Amino acid sequence: MDRPRLEFAWRSDRGLVRKRNEDAVLVDTDVGVLVVADGIGGASAGDVASRLAAEVIVRRFRHQPPSRNDPQGAQLLAETAIAEANAAILAHARDTDGCSGMGTTVVVCFLGDDWLVYAHVGDSRLYRLRDGRLEQLTRDHSMIQELVDQGFFPDRDQARQSGINDNILTRAVGSGEHPLAAPTAVSDLTAGDIFLLCTDGLTSMLPAAGIELVLAADNSDLDEVADALVQMACDAGGVDNITLALVRVNAIGAPLSPLSAWAAAARG
Repeated sequence: MDRPRLEFAWRSDRGLVRKRNEDAVLVDTDVGVLVVADGIGGASAGDVASRLAAEVIVRRFRHQPPSRNDPQGAQLLAETAIAEANAAILAHARDTDGCSGMGTTVVVCFLGDDWLVYAHVGDSRLYRLRDGRLEQLTRDHSMIQELVDQGFFPDRDQARQSGINDNILTRAVGSGEHPLAAPTAVSDLTAGDIFLLCTDGLTSMLPAAGIELVLAADNSDLDEVADALVQMACDAGGVDNITLALVRVNAIGAPLSPLSAWAAAARG
């Protein structure tokens, strides 16, 4: 079968509050791999960790691209690439002054003939817009999410009201010498799908319903959609770095400005 036509866009912005950008995004449209990472460690070189993870993962896919007919092989390669990134960050932190304690979240996608493989560590996320409905495909590796999953709270809002911080991670790339478990899964591709990889600098500023509205509003220019999401996250406060990558499958439809759609929803 013919491979679907794919469109890509990606952005990384410092936001309005942070002094530097500790996020990273790397997209190879020829190979079909996308990586978004959010460095942790503050003064301990979170920006180095996120950049190193993205570079190691993409390099592995470039040097050993999986068959586009083998999603299981792509899953295994994603696990291997993230494990290599984990080892690279630990080695760099051990050998470089000022880098002790650095780490990063990561979310990775690889596009096959009619499927997408994804893997993630931490709270950077993958969403899929299909038929106008936004679905979060990844599940955060965070204390707040695990407490909700274990039934201690009915939802994240209740956990926050009890003083649980959103930003406490339970898993990160570069956080320890032990083998790093990176969950992987496969999604089919359907014409019109939009996949969004992003850091929490986007999702902490914009509600899921707002992101859904923007992604569903425009089928002509994915770059405009990416710009609109970054701008709206900044307009909402921009308290963290904002990084995202978008891929759209065989886009079809009439154009509608994503900013206009957001404004219309706000008025309604």
